[in-house]
Parts: sequence; C-alpha cells; structure tokens
Amino acid sequence: MLVGKVVKKLSIIMKETLRYLAGIAGPSGYGSNSTAEQVTQDSSSSLFSLPNSQLTAIVTGATSGIGAETARVLAKRGVRVVIPARDLKRAGEVRERIQKESPKAEIILLEIDLSSFASVKRFCTEFLSLGLPLNILINNAGKFSQKLEFSEDKIEMTFATNYLGHFLLTELLLDKMVDTATNMGIQGRIINVSSVLHNWVKKEHFCFTNLLNPNK
Repeated sequence: MLVGKVVKKLSIIMKETLRYLAGIAGPSGYGSNSTAEQVTQDSSSSLFSLPNSQLTAIVTGATSGIGAETARVLAKRGVRVVIPARDLKRAGEVRERIQKESPKAEIILLEIDLSSFASVKRFCTEFLSLGLPLNILINNAGKFSQKLEFSEDKIEMTFATNYLGHFLLTELLLDKMVDTATNMGIQGRIINVSSVLHNWVKKEHFCFTNLLNPNK
C-alpha cells in the first residue's frame, strides 16, 4: 500500500512537471510560457485602468528574478510599487531600470530583512507612516540556506525568511489592506509565490523542534 501511494505521488509530480515544462495553461488560463505583460494586459482594461485610483503594491524579493519582473510590469501598468529590500543599492538599480522604461513610475524603496521579526515590524511601521493605500501584497522573496544557520530570532534561516517573515508581514499589513478595499471599493489581493519543489522533500526530514532550536 505504501509503495502504491509513493508511485501515485511521483506520478502526480511528474505530470505537473511535464505540464510546467510544456507551458500548458492551468486553471488560471496561464502557463509557464505566459509573461507578466500578457497577464497584466488581460487585466489592465478593468483593474489597472480605474479612474482616479492609483493602485499600490508591495513586492518582496523584487531585486531580482520573478520579483523584479513583477515590479517592472506593475509599474508599467501605472501601479505604485513598494520594494522592500535588504540591499537598498540593488533595489535602487532595479528602480533605475524600471524608470528608464517607465519614466513616470513611482517606486518606493524601504529596508527590510524578512528573517528578522524586528526588521519586518520596522518596515511595516515605516510603510504605514507614509499614509499610502495598499491594494496588492506579493510575498515573493525566498531563500534556500544550504547550511544550517539561524536568524537573530533563533529560527532556521530558510523557515524564518520564507514563511514566518512573510506571515508576520501579512498580519501587520492586513488591516491596511482591508481599509484600502473599503475606501477605494477595490478588492485587494495577497499573492504568495511558491514552488512545487517542496513535493520532492520527504516529510520525515523535517522536525520543527530543530528549526526552532539552534543547539540541536
């Protein structure tokens, strides 16, 4: 029975992997070959073209990869983009590239270290003090710590950054998103970017006690 379950799970994983590699569209109508420009173009006629209502989005992990491309295209569609970053120099370079393409883009840079609860709280306090609306929160930042290391809060670094930091960020900004939706009449969105690669990891390899205890 156990062998059958393993085979079934592997079959599902392989099928999803092949769909990804082939670019086959999922339930959303988009696949791995879809670009951010295509997705936002389909939405721009309704969401991004509302009169007198500039949207504001926070995109974590926007200094490279998917996050940088997301920030670029949102800014191109007229969205005010807030980029939280550990490295403000890299964030500044991203802003410069975006504004070369979209000179009127409003890009706000704020410092954050998602592995640190104190840093997440400081970021939220600083953002909220700006008095801006918040329509979109994209939790995209992530890291993989190849060696066992712990955050300043004594939590394993990958777990602290990818999961707990984003949970706290969302929790602290949720009221602002609710208020924004009420005031603007536009339903907000919280988007959590993840990966199917977690399916390849055996659950018995995880022990949450060890993730929270640097002495083990």
